[in-house]
Amino acid sequence: MSMRKQSFIQGAMILLAAGLLNRLLGFVPRVILPRMIGAEGVGIIQLVYPFLIVLLTIIAGGLPLAVAKLVAEAESRGDLTVIKRIVRHAMTLAGTASLAASAICLGLADWVATAVMTDPRVHTAFLTMIPVLPLVAVSSIWRGYFQGKQNMIPTAFSSTTETLVRIALTLLLAALFAPLGLEAAAAGAMLGMVAGEAAGLIVLWRQVAVDRKLEAAEQRRNPAGDLPSVAYGSVYRKLIGIALPVTGSRLIGSLSYLLESVLTARSLATAGLTTAVATAQYGALQGMVIPLLLLPGALTYSLAVSLVPSLSESAALGDWAAIHKRLHQSMRIAVVTGAPFIALMGLMAEPICQLLYGDDSMAGMLRWLAPIAVFLYMQAPLQAALQALNRPGTALFNTFAGAAVKLALIVQLATQPEFGIIGAVIAIGVNMVLVTLLHWISVARLTGFRMLPTDFIKVAGALFIMSAVALWIWNRRFLPHDSLNLASSALAAVLVYVLLLITMKLIDRHDAARIPLIGRLFR
Repeated sequence: MSMRKQSFIQGAMILLAAGLLNRLLGFVPRVILPRMIGAEGVGIIQLVYPFLIVLLTIIAGGLPLAVAKLVAEAESRGDLTVIKRIVRHAMTLAGTASLAASAICLGLADWVATAVMTDPRVHTAFLTMIPVLPLVAVSSIWRGYFQGKQNMIPTAFSSTTETLVRIALTLLLAALFAPLGLEAAAAGAMLGMVAGEAAGLIVLWRQVAVDRKLEAAEQRRNPAGDLPSVAYGSVYRKLIGIALPVTGSRLIGSLSYLLESVLTARSLATAGLTTAVATAQYGALQGMVIPLLLLPGALTYSLAVSLVPSLSESAALGDWAAIHKRLHQSMRIAVVTGAPFIALMGLMAEPICQLLYGDDSMAGMLRWLAPIAVFLYMQAPLQAALQALNRPGTALFNTFAGAAVKLALIVQLATQPEFGIIGAVIAIGVNMVLVTLLHWISVARLTGFRMLPTDFIKVAGALFIMSAVALWIWNRRFLPHDSLNLASSALAAVLVYVLLLITMKLIDRHDAARIPLIGRLFR
């Protein structure tokens, strides 16, 4: 693999393809793991995971971006000496932070398991996750280094390798340790995550070694290529100056996730549920229902990736017509593509959960959240628009306001026996709606953007008809197995939906031409 740059669009598409592949692959253990260790075992993992996210945000939240920015600047001058100094200093910062966090986690593991969480069985899984911290610290810096060099292939290859190894070993180790109990099985699954990070790091390490050989060869051929290092100030100060605001922004989301897990578990205990039941219900919500809702979000993430540079360029030129056009396109695609998923998940909650997880006890939660998920799909393009229009602070405030309301509602509702876990579901739904509406209002004030109500009416009409088709086929049970009946009803409903969209001109030949693989048929 040679060291080569890609254009911005090429790099974005490489990372997008890897991200889509990893998201689809990542759903495999989401389906298989609950069948192996049940919702309760998944709940133990889900209680540990938010701690890991917070620690990784602190250790490496903004450093990769800082490294990428500074390396790109130094690369443009051909200053290899400064690039090496940037990477070395960033490694020192990330390594020190990760080792300190690891030591703190070791010392506080008992306290976290007994005092913070309501289920002491998280202790072993909590200890098992600690090696992930230094591994991610190092790999994140190298990913920032390659991003700064505009070479996205190592990052994409590393993330895919990490995903494949993590999936295989998570399932294998969970199965091997399952006879020892749920605590051991959950720890085995976390150990699979550690192995995946190690595999991804090895891929990056090999590519860094190749890059260094290429740079050394280039310097021997062209000694003038390594220019004298220009005055660069304190590299540490520059790294921290860029990384701190980004880390702070991401930390709000991570802390919200952590507080949500802690408060939900404690609220369910207050409502009178046993520890085992509370852990199982939280595991079903965060480990099974939410991942299902997030699956269509892979496309809205791709919209957000492509929207930022496009809107940034239009804003710099003052081209408000182009901004309105791009916003309308992205919002329309987010709604149009997400709508059939939410209709099917709402209507077919029981058979979908039974087919995927072998258990439909969480179907009620999925049915509650499915209609609201359309707000979640619109959220990514709106947030990207605020970032592109230089309003990251506005997006941060909106996210913070939504998180505060969500946590307050969890405490208020989930502690009441008549609500229980549905109280947490309501709180998450309110958060989705509130943050999206706040983003929408902010974007509308900045740009004067307005959505055409006719688009929503057309989508609603198409959804109503496709839902009727899906239910009719499902209730007739033409095929011998429920899985085949579910697949046939979903496929027929989606085909009807697409035909209706074409008839109502919500999508046209040009939209279809952008679809990978089959798009050339419409050109």
